[in-house]
Amino acid sequence: MLDERSRTLLKALVEHYIADGLPVGSRALAKFSGLDLSPATIRNVMADLEEAGFVISPHTSAGRVPTARGYRLFVDSLLTVQPLETHQMGAIEEALQGLPANQVIASASQLLSSLTHFAGVVIAPRRKSSRIRQIEFLSLSERRILLIIVTVDGDVQNRILSTERPYSPSELTHAANYLTQNYAGLEFEQIRQRLTSEIQQLRDDIKPLMALALEAGDAALAENAMPYVISGERNLLDVEELSSNMKRLRELFDLFEQRSSLMRLLDVSNRAEGVQIFIGGESGIASLDECSVVTAPYAVDGQVVGSVGVIGPTRMAYERVIPIVDITARLLASALSSKEDI
Repeated sequence: MLDERSRTLLKALVEHYIADGLPVGSRALAKFSGLDLSPATIRNVMADLEEAGFVISPHTSAGRVPTARGYRLFVDSLLTVQPLETHQMGAIEEALQGLPANQVIASASQLLSSLTHFAGVVIAPRRKSSRIRQIEFLSLSERRILLIIVTVDGDVQNRILSTERPYSPSELTHAANYLTQNYAGLEFEQIRQRLTSEIQQLRDDIKPLMALALEAGDAALAENAMPYVISGERNLLDVEELSSNMKRLRELFDLFEQRSSLMRLLDVSNRAEGVQIFIGGESGIASLDECSVVTAPYAVDGQVVGSVGVIGPTRMAYERVIPIVDITARLLASALSSKEDI
């Protein structure tokens, strides 16, 4: 536990660093903390904070910057959140009203991005389960097969299967015909349940292929059933801490394209109450190690159906971003609760 003096100095350091992005020295802290302490005393406190892992000295600088642990303490117990002004809330509400559900989702994502100047993301309400019209297998190489799922609505989902042995064209045709003839018109969850119980009756040579198809098809349709909209990724190119590391920036943009890892992180928000903040490595996703993700769930007619979030650097103005995410989630819920097309 930190004493009040250490907490006050840490709060001042984090706020000052967020404001200008430069390591904070003892003279600046003496000026901005409001404490009547000598620079020598402040240096001693900073040394203790560094030893405890709350701050770090970058390179040979005399100043210090907060670590992920320092940001966490700041966010959890030192932060003073700034409520949105009435006109800002009104602008968000106006932008989300009178639009079809899919446009409301896109508008919310764009609002989060424009208000924070980071990337805004919204997980849309889960779609109703799709019914299957046709399933096909296409050989790509000796042990790689393309699974093609066509739904009654005309959606097409593809997944690549890696098999333990090669399959002949006739085996692939037999497996595809079996699935299409026996399960067309059913939801994939129904297919999965029935095939799981009937798989023992199948020929031994295609059982592994069917098991792979079940797992991959389930994942493909689950992602399609809970899509997300992301806006403002290019804003992150203007963030010095991120743009200075092009390898990490490419990994971050790959994450946005692959979606599945980010969706799992955002899905955690659906099971939580209120705003959730993942700082650096807390997300469990390597490409987000230098980022923070601020999320909040939203409900339609009393049931949580998705979440909204902002992705930016760890050096973000949390006191501004948190209420923006919170209010957007609440107003998005209100806008969607009157819709019949979600």
